[in-house]
Formats: sequence, C-alpha cells, structure tokens
Amino acid sequence: MKVVNLLAVVDKEKCRGCKTCERICPVLAIKMENRKAVIEDDRCRGCGNCEQRCPDYAITMVKREQPIAIKVDVSAVDYDKIEQLCRKAKFNPEQIVCYCTATRAEEVAAAILQGANSPEEVSFLTGVRTGCKVECIQPILRLLEAAGIKPEPPKGGWQWYGRTVTVWDIPEEVKNKYASRGFYFDEDIKILDRVADAPLQGRSDS
Repeated sequence: MKVVNLLAVVDKEKCRGCKTCERICPVLAIKMENRKAVIEDDRCRGCGNCEQRCPDYAITMVKREQPIAIKVDVSAVDYDKIEQLCRKAKFNPEQIVCYCTATRAEEVAAAILQGANSPEEVSFLTGVRTGCKVECIQPILRLLEAAGIKPEPPKGGWQWYGRTVTVWDIPEEVKNKYASRGFYFDEDIKILDRVADAPLQGRSDS
C-alpha cells in the first residue's frame, strides 16, 4: 500500500506546454489543455517525476489536504489465480516487487486479473513505479506477459517498455561461454526458482 501525501500543482504562468510532464507521468495523470499542463488530482500519485523533469520549474509538489491510500484488495480475487499468475512470471506471490511502496507481486497480479492491462494502469491502482520510478516496470511487464498481455507504450509518451533479460532467458551458449569465468547461471536459477516456488508464509490456507 502507498499513502499519497503529495499532489502536483502547475504554475500556469511558467508552463510553456512542452509536454515533458505529460510524457513521463507513470500514471498518465497529466494532459495538455490550451497548451498548458493540467493535473488530474484524483489520478496523481505524488511521485514527483513531473516536478523533477520540468525544464521551466512550473510544477510544485504540495501537501494534499486529505492523503489517499493506494492499494488493490487481494482478497477480492481468486487467490489460486493470483498464485498461478505470479508463479508463471517467476515470482513468489509474497515477493516484494517495488521496494519504494513495499508492494508485493500478489497485488500487481490482482490488479491485472481485475483488468489492468498496462504499466500505467497497474501503477495507478497499486502505486508500483511511483517511488523511484526506475526498476519496477520490469516486474509489471513480466506479470503482464505471463497474463498474455503485451501493452503498447502511450502515444507520444517516453515510457520504456523494453523488458530486460532475466536469468531464465539466458541462452545455453552464453551460459557455456561464461561458465569458466565465475558465472553460475544454473545455480542462480535454482536459487531463484526456490524463492519463486517457496510456500506462502502469510496465508493460513497455503
């Protein structure tokens, strides 16, 4: 769960309508109207990406009057389906996939099973990728891929949808080439498989 205490506010006098903020918002909370950035307050997740990247210093993060809690109710989804999706993506359902928000794979899976079909929608529903905004798109993409979903980047956006290679994707010829140089890919796979396949600790029915 992420508690959002901040809100992005645009200074219309400073905004030149360059669209940088619109292109980098991880939850698509910013649109251009009359060549000025407009923030959708209820959608903003307070990540500060827009403030940090605005070339004209036209955006400020301010404290919300009422903080909002962002979380997907895992219990509202068949947990067997959640677990199946997580295991297929090589995640343990209880594994944390976003350290900034302490969000677990099970919550991302639940969001996808409830209809979230893009990284932006997953981030909006769970808060994932609204902390450091760097690493967490990878577990989202892996879980979407496991669900049979191949999202398209937002039109005109700057979000990178390229999935990085995991240890499970490394070809045998690469493993063999570097085996004598101190790389132990198969051993790593065994350890990571044990993590992904480990029994669930937080559920009494597992």
